[in-house]
Amino acid sequence: MELKIVGGGLAGCEAAWQAAERGIKVVLYEMRPIVNTGAHRTGSLSELVCSNSLGSNLPNRASGLLKAELRKLGSLLIECADASALPAGGALAVDRDIFAGCVEEKLISHPNISVVREEIRQIPESPAILASGPLTSESLSAALKIFTGQSHLYFFDAIAPIVDFESINLEIAFRANRYGYEQINDGDYINCPFDKDTYLEFWNALINAERIPLIDFETEIDQGVDAGNEVYFQRCQPIEVLAKQGEKALTFGPMRPVGLIDPNTGRRPYAVVQLRQDTLAGDLYNLVGFQTNLTYSEQARVFRMIPGLEKAKFERFGQMHRNVFLAAPRLLNQSLEFHLQPGLFAAGQLAGTEGYAGSIASGLVAGINAANYMMKKPPIKLPLTTMIGALIHYITHADPVDFQPMKAMFGILPPLGHTQRLTKQDRYDLYSERALLELENYIRINLNN
Repeated sequence: MELKIVGGGLAGCEAAWQAAERGIKVVLYEMRPIVNTGAHRTGSLSELVCSNSLGSNLPNRASGLLKAELRKLGSLLIECADASALPAGGALAVDRDIFAGCVEEKLISHPNISVVREEIRQIPESPAILASGPLTSESLSAALKIFTGQSHLYFFDAIAPIVDFESINLEIAFRANRYGYEQINDGDYINCPFDKDTYLEFWNALINAERIPLIDFETEIDQGVDAGNEVYFQRCQPIEVLAKQGEKALTFGPMRPVGLIDPNTGRRPYAVVQLRQDTLAGDLYNLVGFQTNLTYSEQARVFRMIPGLEKAKFERFGQMHRNVFLAAPRLLNQSLEFHLQPGLFAAGQLAGTEGYAGSIASGLVAGINAANYMMKKPPIKLPLTTMIGALIHYITHADPVDFQPMKAMFGILPPLGHTQRLTKQDRYDLYSERALLELENYIRINLNN
């Protein structure tokens, strides 16, 4: 018997590896490049569509703890991310092509994995894993609606522009990490500083810039909201939508200047746009937090108002697409198995885990549990005190009325139980220590046999 996995993104690839490593024959279906999504550039497995950063790498940060747990659990994709890492201060950023190449090489060379380039249009029979991602095809989305007996939840998502390094004016822009953290070659990030007047001019241009109209299928609302309303995932709003929340919204968001000093003035800027290295060669940089749906001509006009980007050459403009996900609290148990069909699992953002590392985590859990299902072993249920365990518990137990994909955050972990007052950083340190200790105990008792 073979395990069918639909989707060759982060979750599907991690799931395939975990099941195959346990002796399961896996067929991994990926529709690209035969059927494209409109957001992907290549047909590579595990292509990173939006940012090239997997978030913080520090164990006392929620995202960093999640990756530390994944390393202890033997995640293939985190191993490939570490092997393709770029300078990014305390974050784990990767060269997209090297990362995808590492994953694809590992999977294709595995004796238990077959990769099939084919679109799956119907719900597969068990055993199977649905990991088709937020860009699930229209055919499979329609089949999911029929299968679940209810409409999907969904949100609009956007990706940020990428500029040519040679076109950045480093007489204005400067290299630095916030608070000087682990500076390499004067800093991993390139920072474009604003004074107040320049910022207000940019902000006004941004909120009044022309946007790309949403096409019919993107304005279709399945949950009874009037068609034409725009529903965005709160943690990935287009920069122009965030800007419309107020004049200072960006200075407290992606353009916050804290921890940075402009060497040209000796002062903290009023606002700053950070650029992060996107390739190992260092020839391309992405605008951090600048997901957008402006027209391409408006992106060129408005973003060239950013100090240091007056002559920016855009290698990729930002764009927006529809992302879909399941109402996981209604549909999945804590093993990520559908209530409606035993042996059918879901993983990745389709299941409700947000962010690259979150998708990898749910892929790992679904892959192990699908393998255990086939071997008639009990599913793994990681302790709720671990970030992965808490994340899976959240998406399967949250209030389904206003459910949205969840990323790693300390707020979903059980309280520490301390009676004395602790600083936020002390709490984070203790959360991480507890999580890693309990994960090690769980692995020793449940997974090392």
